[in-house]
Order: sequence, then C-alpha cells, then structure tokens
Amino acid sequence: MKLTVVGCGDAFNSGGRGHSCFRLDTAKDTVLVDFGGSSLANWKSLGFCTDDISAIIVSHLHGDHFGGIPFLLLECQFAAHRVRPLVFVGPRGFRTRLEMAMESLYWGSTAIQWQFPWKVIEIEPGQPIRVCGLEVMTMEVIHPSGAPATSIRISDGERVFAYSGDTAWTEALVETAAGADLFLVECSSPDQPIPNHIDWPTLKAHLPSLRAKRTLVTHIGDHASDLEPAMEAAGLTIAHDGLIIDL
Repeated sequence: MKLTVVGCGDAFNSGGRGHSCFRLDTAKDTVLVDFGGSSLANWKSLGFCTDDISAIIVSHLHGDHFGGIPFLLLECQFAAHRVRPLVFVGPRGFRTRLEMAMESLYWGSTAIQWQFPWKVIEIEPGQPIRVCGLEVMTMEVIHPSGAPATSIRISDGERVFAYSGDTAWTEALVETAAGADLFLVECSSPDQPIPNHIDWPTLKAHLPSLRAKRTLVTHIGDHASDLEPAMEAAGLTIAHDGLIIDL
C-alpha cells in the first residue's frame, strides 16, 4: 500500500496547501480518502489520471473534504470520457448532500445521462464494509457537519492506514490508530484550542496513547514550519502536498 498526499491543507488552503485528499494505491486499485474542493487541481498538477480512481471514501461532509466531487464527476463525464464504475463511500446523508452540492454548482447536473456508472454507499460508524478488496471501518468523532463525522481505518490484509478526519480529541482516535502502519492525524492549531479540532498541546499530550507505527500530521494552518521542529522531536512527520509514503 502506498500513500500519496494530494492535499493536506485546512479549509483556508493555508500555506498554499490543497484541500484534504489522500491517494492509496494497492496491488489492484487506487482508492482516495476525501476529495476536497481544490482536489481536482492538485490531482492534475501531480500528473494523475482520474480514470485511475476506483473509489473515494469521505470522512465527513464539509467542503474541504468532499466539495471537489461535483467537479470530478463532470471531469469524468465530459473530459476523461470515463466508462468504468466509480464508487463513493461516506456517512449517512452523503447522497443527499452530494446532490445538493451538484445542483448548487451546476444546475441540472443530477439529471445527466452518465456515460459511466457511479454510486454512493452510506455506511454507519462501527460497521465494517469491503470496498475494492479493502476492509473499511469508520468511527464517529467530534466535528459537527450535518452528518456523522468519522475517522477511517483501511486494511488490505497486510497494511493498515488510519485517519482521524477532522475532530476534537476523542478516545475513538486511540482505537482508530491502534497498530496502524500509518496514522494520519489532524492538528489545526499550534497552541490555542479551536472548537471541534485538535491543537498541538492536546495532540502532544495524547501521543503515548496513539500506538501507530508512524504518525503523519495534516490539516495544519500557516504555522506548519514553526511546529515542525517540535513535531519531529516527538517522532511525527508533517504532511505536505505531493508527499509519498510506502506503508
């Protein structure tokens, strides 16, 4: 399993980083975790082809995590001329919110006669499913978004990728991270608490409980360079767009 960070910024694209989007390549498929509003531009800037994508798993329904999907669908239909299926996986209410976004951005787009089959699968936290041969498990976290916000744990049977999504600190992250080959965790503030997000003092205090083999920090604001020495000293890596990690 290989991770490519397509985008790891916050909602404001701080530091010029793209919205959340993470590419996982397995032996058979390419699965994405999140596809925020700016993700298609980042995807293309990395030289990737949208036809490679088999599925997208969405952590929660905020625009910097799923807002790029309407643009992706139109790209697949009119530019890439996609024919193979595409699967979207997300929390309860995902289908309705996606259709609302599509109609807001491109009126009438939900009535398109699609050249390729696509579907939305809504999953409940704590109920594992299989997507493209991967076991996917979500857990509810603390981040109001009009639907359950979740952490995500993905296994190909040999390696485990885990992701906090956006959240305040919650003990659910301990279970999400446990034994993972890579845990991707948000840290949205260098010092002051931000509602429904994790700040650096809180993350640092809980690091001993996050028993992943490696931890990568995402969703950082403009303070990333200031925090890097302290995070590296704590054994962490700060994500950047284009970073590639073999799990």
